[in-house]
Amino acid sequence: MTDLYPLLLSPTLHTRVWGGRTLQTRYGKPLPTDQPYGESWELHDTSTVANGVLAGRTVGDLTRAYGAALVGTASDPAEGFPLLVKLLDCNDWLSVQVHPDDALALELEGEPRGKTEAWILLDATEGARIVVGIEAGASLDAVASAIRENRLEPLLSYQVVSAGDVVYMAAGTVHALGPGVLVYEIQQSSDQTYRLYDWGRVGLDGQPRQLHIDKSLRAARLGVKPPITRLADSADDGAVLGGAYFVTVRHVVAEGAPVQADTGGVRFHALTCTAGALTVTAGEAAPVQFGAGQTVLVPAAVGAYVLSGAGEALRSSQPV
Repeated sequence: MTDLYPLLLSPTLHTRVWGGRTLQTRYGKPLPTDQPYGESWELHDTSTVANGVLAGRTVGDLTRAYGAALVGTASDPAEGFPLLVKLLDCNDWLSVQVHPDDALALELEGEPRGKTEAWILLDATEGARIVVGIEAGASLDAVASAIRENRLEPLLSYQVVSAGDVVYMAAGTVHALGPGVLVYEIQQSSDQTYRLYDWGRVGLDGQPRQLHIDKSLRAARLGVKPPITRLADSADDGAVLGGAYFVTVRHVVAEGAPVQADTGGVRFHALTCTAGALTVTAGEAAPVQFGAGQTVLVPAAVGAYVLSGAGEALRSSQPV
C-alpha cells in the first residue's frame, strides 16, 4: 500500500469566447477575471491536489511519481493521466469541431491519444440545441465549400436537448454544443480539436479564430450521428455511458444510505459531485468532503471506500 489517499482537486479554469459566469454562480468557482469562462478542467495533469500531505502537487506530477498505484493498470503512466473531466458553461455556440481518433492523432500530431468524449447535460434552457453530425447526403466537397463560403449552418444536424441527456461522441463525429447548456464532459486526455466552422465570429482577442479545414475533413465521419440517451430516475443508475476509453456511473446518495465502492486496486475512480454534499471515506485516511462542482480522485491503490452524505455524483474510470 502506498501513501496515496482520496485527493480533492483544484481545477484549472479556461476562458472561452462562448463561456459565461455559471461556473461561479452555480458552483462557487472563483473566476479570476471578468472574461467569460467556459471550461473547468476538473481532472487533468494540470489539476492540483487541495488536501493532505500531497497538497499543491499536480495530477501530472503524481502520475509520474506513483504510476499504476495512481492511474491503475489500463494505461501507460508515461503518457500522462489518461482521462480528462471537464465542466462546461456554454453561453454561446462552441465551434463546430471534430476530433481525430488514436491512429490519426499519431499520424498528424505525433500524439498517443485521439479524443473520444461524452457529455452529460447537467442543465439546459428550454429549446437548447446541439449539433450532432452533418445532414445525410452532404459530401466532403459540399461541406468544404460551405465552410469557405461561411454557410455551413444548413448542412448541420441539430438536436434539441434537456437536462439529463447523455451523448457519446466517438472521435470523428462532427459536433458542437449550443448556448444554454451546462455539461459534464468525460474524454480521453487530449486537446486535439480540429475547428471546422466558427459561425463567422472573432475570438476574445478580436481576431478570427483559426480553422483546421483540411484536418477536420480528414478526421470527419460524415455519416455518424450519435444517439441521445437519458439518465434514469433510479437512485443508482449503474453505468450511464461507456466505451473503449471510459465508463461513467451515476450515484444518488441519501443520508443513512452510503454507497460502497472499490477501485479493485487496478482502476482510479474520478468522482464529481453534481448536487448536494458528499464525503469519501477510505481506510484510515482523513474523510474528504466535497460539494457540487468539486471533484475527488480516488487512486487505484486505495481500494475500498465509502461515499456518504446527501447528493449526486458522477464516477468515471477506465473500463475493467
